[in-house]
Amino acid sequence: MLVDSHCHLNYKGLAEQQDEVLGRARARGVTAMLNIATRESEWDDVLAAAEANSDVWASVGIHPHDADHHPDVDTAKLIERAAHPRVVGIGETGLDYYYDKSDRGRQQDSFRRHIHASQATGLPVIVHTRDAEADTLAILGEEMARAAFTGVIHCFTASDDFARKALDLGLFISLSGIVTFKSAADLQATAKWLPQARLLIETDSPFLAPVPHRGKTGEPAFVADTLAYLAALRGEDEGALAAATSENFYRLFDKAAP
Repeated sequence: MLVDSHCHLNYKGLAEQQDEVLGRARARGVTAMLNIATRESEWDDVLAAAEANSDVWASVGIHPHDADHHPDVDTAKLIERAAHPRVVGIGETGLDYYYDKSDRGRQQDSFRRHIHASQATGLPVIVHTRDAEADTLAILGEEMARAAFTGVIHCFTASDDFARKALDLGLFISLSGIVTFKSAADLQATAKWLPQARLLIETDSPFLAPVPHRGKTGEPAFVADTLAYLAALRGEDEGALAAATSENFYRLFDKAAP
């Protein structure tokens, strides 16, 4: 049993062959996939895939890259769409100061709107952070003090210190195919000690195909390769780690039916 906790089935490279992509994932033991929205124009397509496939779930959210273009996506709109029975998470949202495709203030405002929707609905917030550790932690901490919420740091590439502080806030951490890259020594060191009970695995497909698929279009089937690498890295049984990360997914995204 494997879960891909973060993929983009509606993105170019996967959308054109969605049935085949899902078939290849199922053939490798992937029993659930969380299809992530990054802009409002995607919400209907993301939901359609979840409605058509019992092993696909959906999120609604606005990526920080697109915060400038969605000033009207407020907490109320997120809450309204999150009422759909196939929507199990809020996001992805967060801060990206590496590309700075949206104004940082607007990114922060959008991030807080998503957290408020998470607090109101009880659904986990799916957090993207890049080159923005201090502000991400500040917002998470301030909002957690205001009202409790759950969530995951997706595609984790941040520092050890960030990981520990995110865990202290009760958040989960999701590892992508990046952990298999030769250049990811720091991330691999962090991956070794992350508590199994807070660990998720994702592909972020069609991006970040893991070794041995580097250079290819990523797809949910490849979560099996990331799992195999991670089990070896941590000195854990592959089956046990697959079961644990799947259980963690359903514990966090508890609106999803196992």
